[in-house]
Amino acid sequence: MRNAFSMITAIFVILIMATVAILVMSTSGKIIKETSIQFRKEQAMLLARSYTELAVLAVTNYNRNTSSDCIEDIDGVVNALIPGDSPATGVSSTNGGGYDVQTRIYYLGNNLPCSNSRKLNDSTDTSRSNTVISTDYNDTSSSDAIAGIIVDVYVRYKDPDVSTPSGSPWITYHRRTLQKI
Repeated sequence: MRNAFSMITAIFVILIMATVAILVMSTSGKIIKETSIQFRKEQAMLLARSYTELAVLAVTNYNRNTSSDCIEDIDGVVNALIPGDSPATGVSSTNGGGYDVQTRIYYLGNNLPCSNSRKLNDSTDTSRSNTVISTDYNDTSSSDAIAGIIVDVYVRYKDPDVSTPSGSPWITYHRRTLQKI
């Protein structure tokens, strides 16, 4: 009789321990997934901040008066995507996934010297033609009439943990900055 009670108690303890082990495994899997998502979002935020600073540096360094064109786009791919796939339709690489960064620059001011568009990545896409937002400033006597810029940065990435990354949607982080030049 005593042996049967010990056997039932041992089976009950094993079932409780198995339940606790399953709960721990499930919780740790969710924590790992949330940490991965948080890391990817933080990385996208840092990339957006970096590309905003790059855009401001590119605009202030570029001499618009000699060539009458302005930098409008700064595009890049960070951590690479699978070769052969375009960033618009590509899938994340096996090393944790890449980021597709698109930066759009809009100029604010009167009598701007920007008549042509120029892309920092030397792309020949000229789909955006009007990136100058005219304002009504009284003082147009300065030779450089750019008052400021609006910088839109879009960082896109895919979740590397999904089973079919090619079918998963892009996750987009957007940052808009107004910068006085």
